[in-house]
Amino acid sequence: MDTKQKLTYILNDAGLAQQLKDIALKVRNSERITFDEGVYLYEHAELGFLGVLANYIREQKHGDRTYFNRNFHIEPTNVCVYTCNFCSYSRLIKNKEEGWEMSVDQMMDALKKYDNEPVTEVHITGGVVPKQNLDFYAEFFRRTKAHRPDLHIKALTPVEYYYIFKKAKLSHYDGMKYMQEAGLDSMPGGGAEIFHPEVREKIANDKCNAEQWLDIHEQAHKLNMRTNATMLYGHIEQFWHRVDHMERLRQLQDKTGGFQAFIPLKFRNQNNQMDHVPEVSVIEDLRNYAIARIYMDNFDHIKAYWAMISRQTAQLSLNFGVDDIDGTLDDTTKIYSMAGAEEQTPGMSTKDLVNLIKQVKRQPIERDTLYNVVTDYTDFVFEEDVKPQFYKLPVIN
Repeated sequence: MDTKQKLTYILNDAGLAQQLKDIALKVRNSERITFDEGVYLYEHAELGFLGVLANYIREQKHGDRTYFNRNFHIEPTNVCVYTCNFCSYSRLIKNKEEGWEMSVDQMMDALKKYDNEPVTEVHITGGVVPKQNLDFYAEFFRRTKAHRPDLHIKALTPVEYYYIFKKAKLSHYDGMKYMQEAGLDSMPGGGAEIFHPEVREKIANDKCNAEQWLDIHEQAHKLNMRTNATMLYGHIEQFWHRVDHMERLRQLQDKTGGFQAFIPLKFRNQNNQMDHVPEVSVIEDLRNYAIARIYMDNFDHIKAYWAMISRQTAQLSLNFGVDDIDGTLDDTTKIYSMAGAEEQTPGMSTKDLVNLIKQVKRQPIERDTLYNVVTDYTDFVFEEDVKPQFYKLPVIN
């Protein structure tokens, strides 16, 4: 039974609650579900039902195509002026001896290690420290573009930019314009956490608020820059907080169209001030991906970070609305591993990613940061996979 047939079966199920049937009908008709319907899905929908709806939307948008990119991370520092209770990564200024702070030269050295590699993106994010300011990052962006003009710079979140622009006495628009002129190409989606102040003030009360986070993205979109968005789920928030978070993003996307991907991030409870909060199950991970795909109708892509949730869960997520599993990473990020992710050395080769996607009957597509196709690996055969040729030898009597 294909996805359309499964959806038809659901719509004809006499035992299905009318509210769920109404939502399924909206999905079939490409209509937007409401805030209350989003909450209802979290509270009442079973995993199988959500999977059918989310997979239907995913296949309507992308078919079997599953995207990844060849990227690497540079994390300039894990020292930070902020105290986020959920964070396992950063070290406070007063404990800076436990962390690292890179110079521009050190960042360039890290970047040059990939000079002979076919990577298309450098992803830059980390802590917030005073000396890594506007001029620090502008210099790095300029030197990166001078050294390797084709490399896409996806760098920093509104958490970093809010601090940097405030210190430089620049508006969000002028600050983003300055960074863009220095070489910034796009912005990742981090720092969103949960927007509602009821939760945000408890887990991340001293960094930029929801309105500031959203405004920095809006200014980036005005400059024709594409960005991503995240949501940290599975801690002290309630279901309606998640829907409120997605609703704010959906409204901004209606206004600007500048978001590319929505990325639910699972709270991990190791080595942080919220280690008493239990992590949610894989079932809840998949439910959350599915509801995100159903609710975020104006986002093209739903992404799962395989390094955070494990390779196996990433494979499962491809049947619950996810169409992107991020990049090769090459063991260049510590953000996930320090929080207790299954992947403690998160690196995968292109061949590994392609095989992971093919194992669940999806079509592996290497993309660049802006989702232009670099290579379609559907029928690609890696050299070491080439089957030996057997030739008929002459018979000697």
